[in-house]
Amino acid sequence: MPQFRHVNYLWDDAKAASLSPSDRLVYRSNLLGSDQRVTNTGGGNTSSKLSETDPLTGTSVEVLWVKGSGGDLRTSTRENFSSLYQQKLIELQSVYAARKDKGLKSQAEDDMVGMYTHTTFNLNPRASSIDTPLHSFLPGKHVDHMHPNAIIAIAASKNCMALTKEIFGDSMDYVPWMRPGFELGLAMQEISRKNPAVKAIMMGQHGFISWDDDEKVCYTRTLEFIEKAALYIESKYEAKGGHAKAFGGQKYQTLPEEKRHATFAGILPWLRGQVSQHRRFIGTVQEDEAILRFVNSNDAARLAELGTSCPDHFLRTKIKPLYVDWNPASGDVASLKALLKDGLAKYREDYTAYYDRCKHANSPAVRDANPTVILIPGLGMIAWGKDKSESRVTAEFYNCAVEVMRGAEAIDEYIALPQQEAFDIEYWLLEEAKLKRMPAEKELARQVVVVIGAGSGIGKETAHRIMREGAHVVCVDLKEESAAGTATEITDKYGIGIGVAGSGISGCGPAVGLPADITNRASIRAMLEKVALAYGGFDSICVTAGIFVPSDTTGHIPDNSWDLTFKINVSGSYYVGDEAAKTWKDQGLHGNLVLTTSANAAVAKKGSLAYDTSKAAANHLVRELAIELSPLVRVNGVAPATVVQGSAMFPRDRVIGSLAKYSIPFKEDEATDSLVSKLAQFYADRTLTKSPITPADQAEAYFLLISKRLSKTTGQIITVDGGLHEAFLR
Repeated sequence: MPQFRHVNYLWDDAKAASLSPSDRLVYRSNLLGSDQRVTNTGGGNTSSKLSETDPLTGTSVEVLWVKGSGGDLRTSTRENFSSLYQQKLIELQSVYAARKDKGLKSQAEDDMVGMYTHTTFNLNPRASSIDTPLHSFLPGKHVDHMHPNAIIAIAASKNCMALTKEIFGDSMDYVPWMRPGFELGLAMQEISRKNPAVKAIMMGQHGFISWDDDEKVCYTRTLEFIEKAALYIESKYEAKGGHAKAFGGQKYQTLPEEKRHATFAGILPWLRGQVSQHRRFIGTVQEDEAILRFVNSNDAARLAELGTSCPDHFLRTKIKPLYVDWNPASGDVASLKALLKDGLAKYREDYTAYYDRCKHANSPAVRDANPTVILIPGLGMIAWGKDKSESRVTAEFYNCAVEVMRGAEAIDEYIALPQQEAFDIEYWLLEEAKLKRMPAEKELARQVVVVIGAGSGIGKETAHRIMREGAHVVCVDLKEESAAGTATEITDKYGIGIGVAGSGISGCGPAVGLPADITNRASIRAMLEKVALAYGGFDSICVTAGIFVPSDTTGHIPDNSWDLTFKINVSGSYYVGDEAAKTWKDQGLHGNLVLTTSANAAVAKKGSLAYDTSKAAANHLVRELAIELSPLVRVNGVAPATVVQGSAMFPRDRVIGSLAKYSIPFKEDEATDSLVSKLAQFYADRTLTKSPITPADQAEAYFLLISKRLSKTTGQIITVDGGLHEAFLR
């Protein structure tokens, strides 16, 4: 087995032998995609030219299987690959030549993408990649096009052509930057014709492509090229002083973790508000050693301003990041905010000027001019995206860009892609069409919702309900394991998204579980600061936590039970709203607060004096907070009637006590589910709808109140009680 230091060799002969030819392509692709040193998330593509039986003629034909548009090599299945008649692809060369002669080359390039549909084998619906000609026109039966950091470091070096020759000799040729497509495929075809011994091509500013007629050799050779590049870079890097001298040496010191996190928590919601003026963003914090080495360096400002090189990088990270030259030794958050505010204004000006300078008559309208990557000395990086998955991938891509710059500076001089070329990729009409084909965002997309009491009952159901609408959910409970349990249920069901960035809470997925005691302001504040580190801020809070303490055997409410009931059901909701208001104000984005009251707030009942009175107070708290937090935050309440199913307030002993209280027949050894069902139906029979009230019924109300469907509703209580006529207001 070959030995590598900078990539993982994972080929298993037995595994490969058990697969069909097309499945071996998937296998090879998954192996390559599993190592981010080989290619980035969603980047690169692979192909195999295979003999297939034509469904129309029954004869054997050569079919190009190539990873289609979109998807990720690490997770791709056969459904992610398009299948095209190889001979028909070759014949498109004459069609392209004719079209190019009649008009603009760029228009002919774009036209050819639509022509790939006419070469589809066996009605395969997978859209073809713009890289299809590269795979079709090269001679190898198996082709790998990868975006390794080590290779791109060479591709993004000032003297790329000479370095390619020095490092790889005659085994790899070179092609200068060309936009992916038909012309690039023809250029590669010409290189391979002139020099049949060449088995790889360095793609200026982009990556590389390699091929062979044997798929295992193709896989191994791909790794060998990457390994050779990495070894060369590391030897030069160490000769120049290694980490100590990286990026011109250290200029700033990293803040200690506690101070770093406190600073992040102090700026993130405000910063999220600043970059979300067009559309809301979700953040990911990156603070590992590699990114801190870069942002703390003397050359960080210069290199950040140059921007990224590989098209895959800047499509995520924009033409360049925002670097803020803040001295962390000052620890002055106010000055950092001032620098960020000025930096954001300048960034937007620069981006608009870049658009105006490079646009064409038919270019799409200018996009959001805010940065997606922000670099701060002493702290690290903040990446932004439409959801947590995208922001994590954005962070991953800028990590790749930093590695590319490290390598290029070690062996030569880093150069970025010319801005016009970058613009023509970013605002490519085909890329715009791809964006327009994306499905519409879900109703709560780009939203972060904190659900307090998410460990069970209504809170758990609400967390699941709003997740289905695209929200990011912070599951909060007094018991951390209960909060984490609900978050795990959600991530297991909906996935954590692709890409890996950071560690700890900042690397979370669409849901995270956090503990908090709502009777303790410090606990609430600590939780909200963790939310800021996880997502950059929050939009809505649903408080479903509550407590019911019955009277004692004499019918009396002890003072401590009275105090605890009001502490949780009233004061806790106030503390949450009051602490959250500070963040909402700092963030400057419209939000929602939904509190849980009860039908009992309007119906006096024997045996629940403290609970009923506390819920009546909670009703008025909703109205008071609606006034206090307007116009930025809408405040409403949900008033359930008795919810027995799934409620933490109805353990078995309370269910049995209630059945006995209402003289409902039951057996001592009867299953808990049966007991719960009897009690729930008893309560249902007292309502107009005669149906048991479930946590799902309540969750629907919470969803409605945090959505835009009731955007003009505030200070109101929505009752979900099945029609309890005793609770009708009078």
